Amino acid sequence: MPRGRLTVTYSNDSAKKLAKLLRNNLSRAGVEIPHSLALEMISQLAGFRDWNALTAVLRSGQERTSPPAMDSAVPVLRVISAEVALRFYTEYLGFTVDWEHRFEPELPLYVQISRSKAVLHLSEHHGDGSLHGVAWFPVADVYALRDELRGHSEIPLRPDVDEESPGGPTLEVIDPYGNVLRFTQLIDS
Repeated sequence: MPRGRLTVTYSNDSAKKLAKLLRNNLSRAGVEIPHSLALEMISQLAGFRDWNALTAVLRSGQERTSPPAMDSAVPVLRVISAEVALRFYTEYLGFTVDWEHRFEPELPLYVQISRSKAVLHLSEHHGDGSLHGVAWFPVADVYALRDELRGHSEIPLRPDVDEESPGGPTLEVIDPYGNVLRFTQLIDS
């Protein structure tokens, strides 16, 4: 039997009916639970913290399916100076600046950069992690990327590809703040 993903659209009534069905099925198996526990269990299966969180979304009129949808994660890398980091990421790695944010002129900078489908956030905020973070990127041709990076004579880095890395040949580049960027060409399995 093929494995698939079960998607359920919830309403207040359907959640209560599912809780009642769960309670009845457990009762037939000799396990008695209160209705409130069945509601909590249905809420958690739907991806919510508890029944109150589920009903708050349902009352707001938003349609919610289970499980909650997620998109790609965006790594946040801590940097001391966004100016220094941006020179490295844009001039050497070929990223472009999508947007910048500062609460006030003299406060730390938070920046989104991207190249192709890869997105990174760079943050001067001390609360946004620590230096020496790691970000992993799948790439179509790690050798072409290596050659591109080696073509930058103004930056004295000579990264090479580790062909024995888990997942496939990997090019590792370290930014000025010790953050490690791993570019991996996935191997067919």
